[in-house]
Amino acid sequence: MHTITLLGNQLHLLAEKAIYLPHSRSLLVSDVHLGKSETFQAAGMPIPNTINQATLTRLQHLCDRHQPAQLLILGDLFHSRLALVNEVMQAWQQFLAHIQIPVSLLVGNHDRALGPQLEQCGIHCIPEALQLPNLVLSHHPHPSPQQLNICGHIHPCIRLKTRLDNLRLPCFYLQQNTLILPSFGDFTGGYEVPLAANTTAFVVVENTVLPIAGRERP
Repeated sequence: MHTITLLGNQLHLLAEKAIYLPHSRSLLVSDVHLGKSETFQAAGMPIPNTINQATLTRLQHLCDRHQPAQLLILGDLFHSRLALVNEVMQAWQQFLAHIQIPVSLLVGNHDRALGPQLEQCGIHCIPEALQLPNLVLSHHPHPSPQQLNICGHIHPCIRLKTRLDNLRLPCFYLQQNTLILPSFGDFTGGYEVPLAANTTAFVVVENTVLPIAGRERP
């Protein structure tokens, strides 16, 4: 865990690729993409079904450890309509029955096509950015000059190169007043973000979150 304070907001950046807000006892994750393997299977690609359960097990362990008052998902909980098969939905309902806390979803671009099916999943859906004191939560980046914006969508990662290694690692990415979460799902890929001036990548390495500040190029 790595703790930072931004614009009056204390944030615990967790190595499980989530954020815990101690003031409101809120657990934040983004880009879970449940059912992505089933979506690929429908296109004839043999992706294993165990990915969904591994993702939900990690999320369940986070809820057990931190005991949040609420779980906020910043978009893209499910990957597509093809994701809503019985196996995926049963695993999701078992997860909800275990955690026994309110779950809210800021509807992402992958969620929008699912419509009323989301409400039937025991989720409170929020169609737009959520305004809180000193804080804006959203799926897509929603920059605000006076408030911190926490969002997802980008799946940020950085590449670290040495003579011996070439690593591509997920990160929390801070650019001005916008903090982007890494994707929580186990099968989501990532977008390489630049380590430029006035940016910081909080890199997830094994069970640690390490800050790496960007610098001006010579």
